[in-house]
Amino acid sequence: MKNNLSISEFIIVGFSDISHYQNLIFTLLLLLFFIIIAGNVFVLLVIVFNSRLQIPMYLYICTLSVIEIGIVATVYPTFFTIVLKGKAHISLNCCFIQMYIIHSLVITENYLLNVMAYDRYLAICKALRYHIITTLRSCKILIFACLTLGFLTPLALVTMVYRLPFCGPNKIKHLFCDSSPLLTLACANSDINVIMDFSVSYFTIILTSFFIIWTYTNILATILKMKTSEERKKAFSTCASHLIISLLYYGSAAFMYIQLQADYSPEYDLATAIHQTVLTPLLSPLVYCFRNKEIKNFLKRLFQPKMLFNKNINIAVLFERKISHDL
Repeated sequence: MKNNLSISEFIIVGFSDISHYQNLIFTLLLLLFFIIIAGNVFVLLVIVFNSRLQIPMYLYICTLSVIEIGIVATVYPTFFTIVLKGKAHISLNCCFIQMYIIHSLVITENYLLNVMAYDRYLAICKALRYHIITTLRSCKILIFACLTLGFLTPLALVTMVYRLPFCGPNKIKHLFCDSSPLLTLACANSDINVIMDFSVSYFTIILTSFFIIWTYTNILATILKMKTSEERKKAFSTCASHLIISLLYYGSAAFMYIQLQADYSPEYDLATAIHQTVLTPLLSPLVYCFRNKEIKNFLKRLFQPKMLFNKNINIAVLFERKISHDL
């Protein structure tokens, strides 16, 4: 059953006035787009082509990078259009598809961060049983479960919003199609949709964040019980990267999606949207590259000047032969 619509498209207007800084903002967005894509693709390639990194923890990082690439690829074309033309026209169906993809990817990322937190919990708190519990097979099952639940969770919400009548204003003061601004444009009472939006957000953000708090509380308690500072430092370094990304994610997502209609603020939503679609995808590969010892060691070997290395070997061999000949 389709809703009776009297408008054929939405107009995404983004910021109120950026005409004076259009070229600067477009250049900055384009640069960010390429940095984010290149950074996450680079992390993927490093893990895929390094056999030592074919373990569950790095498969989770690979999946996280794929999700970040998906989020950026979905929303940045709209960003570019808004900056260049001042607004972006999007058909109703494309708008709801974009909303569904964004919600699904963000929720999948949320579930994946919980799985990664549990993986770190097992690695530190259940170290002796870690390799028995965490196998490549169980890792792939958990990743598949995250993707399945991530794309199923927002389905009911998107369907309910899609069935609302939109017959009045069609301008969305946002950077992409999202449930909160769309609910304010509906021509019918959307209280039940607001409740559904809040319920989905509460389940995926609040409850799962409590799980991460629980895991890190146990991790911290285990670390404090360790005998030497070296053990504590090593244990903390194994979960520091994930903790930083989790703080970045929940710092924006908690405020981006948990908003009732009466408290909705377009400007506030814009700020959190930028945080979610720029800062987290940008910093995620940087955090994992610079804080992960295995990845850093691989990068050092990868970018080591091989010609100079081979030249030094040849010189050493010739020098050794000369000494042997003289003797």
